[in-house]
Amino acid sequence: MDLPRSFTIRESSHRICNPFTSDKLALLGRAISPAPGTRMLDLGCGKGEMLCTWARDHGLTGTGVDLSTVFIDAARKRAAELDVADQVEFVHADASGHVADEPVGIAACVGATWIGSGVGGTVDLLRHSLAPGGMMLIGEPYWRREPEDQRVVEGCQMARRDDLLTLPDLLEQFGGLGCDVVEMVLADQDSWDRYVSAQWLNVRRWLDTNPDDELADQMRAELTSAPVQYVGYQREYLGWGVFVLMDR
Repeated sequence: MDLPRSFTIRESSHRICNPFTSDKLALLGRAISPAPGTRMLDLGCGKGEMLCTWARDHGLTGTGVDLSTVFIDAARKRAAELDVADQVEFVHADASGHVADEPVGIAACVGATWIGSGVGGTVDLLRHSLAPGGMMLIGEPYWRREPEDQRVVEGCQMARRDDLLTLPDLLEQFGGLGCDVVEMVLADQDSWDRYVSAQWLNVRRWLDTNPDDELADQMRAELTSAPVQYVGYQREYLGWGVFVLMDR
């Protein structure tokens, strides 16, 4: 049970495995201003940067769950580096069935709503761990611009136009799920650039040191096409944000 190696190759230098910068992650923490001692569950936690830095900056405690052994190992090392290993723990598991042992004040799934087969299922999963009055964090892409045709949809690595919503429609969906949207922090094109273009350098460095690996041809083809595809489609059409929800 693990993520494909291609994921960990692309994001080998990343601390944040989504289009957020450290500044935006810190801004989100300040925006919701959790009380010291608040317990948090982060499903699909990646390398644990949100949980670790918020434990340091806000005194949180909590648990991160992720499918990747590489990411979980990085998260544990980050917790030790920031001297918060006694506040947080990281579990290698399929987050799609994970419910906290005790209710938490913050339940998060930032960029991995596939664990609940979409936004609706993920909100329902997080509710199983959430204390009354707690907050849910959902990280989700959306259409920054309406795609004109199927060519644009596929250029953004989507199968169908309906795979994503526009930002107003996404917020309306949250309301339809019985949630108030109480905060949001959105990625911008610069933070997208930092996330995606760093992947190209990671892939190139990996190719230089692993030319005979069984994935080399696949990763070479990806590096050849990815920059043009990104600036032609994803950079212009895709948005991404973290939305803070509270049950009505």
